[in-house]
Amino acid sequence: MKRLFAAIKITPDEHFLSIYYNLVKRLEKECIKWVKPQNFHLTLKFFGETTEDKIEIIDHGLNKIASVLSPFNIKIQNTGIFGSRYNPKVIWFGIEDGGHLAELAETTLTAMDEAGFARDRQNFVPHLTVGRIRRLSDKQHFQQTIKKFAEANLMEMQVNEIYLYESHLKPDGPVYETVNKFAF
Repeated sequence: MKRLFAAIKITPDEHFLSIYYNLVKRLEKECIKWVKPQNFHLTLKFFGETTEDKIEIIDHGLNKIASVLSPFNIKIQNTGIFGSRYNPKVIWFGIEDGGHLAELAETTLTAMDEAGFARDRQNFVPHLTVGRIRRLSDKQHFQQTIKKFAEANLMEMQVNEIYLYESHLKPDGPVYETVNKFAF
């Protein structure tokens, strides 16, 4: 069994990393589990524990999707939270894509549903999770910091492939191994 998901890989540039590390530094006294930059991705479909024989079905579906797509650009910008202002759970960077990413996600979910992998219950909200909040000691400082980064422009990049990743859960955080990639 392999813990699998389909995603778009995000490779941050220097400007992106500068903003990210500045945010981390400003919130270093808080109990936040930060996502390692090498693990940044946009999940299109989480498969979970998957048997080896199903990987070929996933590969076929993702290859079919990629064969009809054209590259498109996304902008990673803005900072926000999931959860309430008083009980935030996740820090994210937003994604602006002119609808292409939502279309890709919908196409992926539909194709994988037809291949026997049930659709996710949640609506697709394009975002990049950068931190998971465990506990805050100074909520006012946290809110002020998020507000300072709210309109940050991090980077623009071209999306031209889908990755199939295997997730290995480790005590110091997940490690993602590329199983396959599908260029378009």
